[in-house]
Amino acid sequence: MGFLTGKTAIITGGGYAVLADGRCGSIGYGIATAYAKEGANLVITGRNVAKLEKAKEELERLYGIRVLALAADIAEGQDNEAVARGVVEAAYKEFGRIDVLINNAQASASGVTIQDHTTEQFNLAMYSGLYATFYYMKACYPYLKETQGSIINFASGAGLFGNYGQCSYAAAKEGIRGLSRVAATEWAKDGINTNVVCPLAWTAQLEGFERAYPEAFKANVKMPPAGHFGDAELEIGRVCVQLANPDFKYMNGETLTLEGGMGLRP
Repeated sequence: MGFLTGKTAIITGGGYAVLADGRCGSIGYGIATAYAKEGANLVITGRNVAKLEKAKEELERLYGIRVLALAADIAEGQDNEAVARGVVEAAYKEFGRIDVLINNAQASASGVTIQDHTTEQFNLAMYSGLYATFYYMKACYPYLKETQGSIINFASGAGLFGNYGQCSYAAAKEGIRGLSRVAATEWAKDGINTNVVCPLAWTAQLEGFERAYPEAFKANVKMPPAGHFGDAELEIGRVCVQLANPDFKYMNGETLTLEGGMGLRP
């Protein structure tokens, strides 16, 4: 039994993905795996129902936890607040508590310059990333206040360093960083811990970025000093597990940049 046994975590963008060597192929699935190993029940969301169902099947089979898989997409032209609220209410109905919210989902048109970016492409990043984080945080607030839980949001070096061809992605991620700092200030009195992780993990999506936009990939994606990219489960996922540990409450409001093997230690 892990220290998260009996607790509930919501992970957006938690669909199944693996690399060619069988390791976790997305940050969301890597986090879900790390949490499952610690005994947490999971609520995973995403747009691809098949990937969600595959993740549910694997996580329940391998780790004996319960997984609620919900198709949900925060996108332009719909009542997104109701979408997020529906997921959170379903999570509470299923498990009776919410201890951790992990806003991982993000879509974007990476590799497209500012001049070539369309409004639709910019909105894609804003809705799937910044707005989704905002709506899920609002919906989870009363439940996290009840459990004195944790929020873990995801930003990126793209915003910190101004990556070429990632204007909407960088803008969304910087918005998430600012939103998270305000939440850390406003909700600290409620016992809610809010942190931001800026990861660099080797994922199936990054492999796709390299294939689709080799020049942008070469310009933006550099080998970290440690000599390897982060492992989605063993490094990024485990950091997210640590941030749900009550012993890490003092880190409220921190931005954690993880590049290829740099772990988090107390």
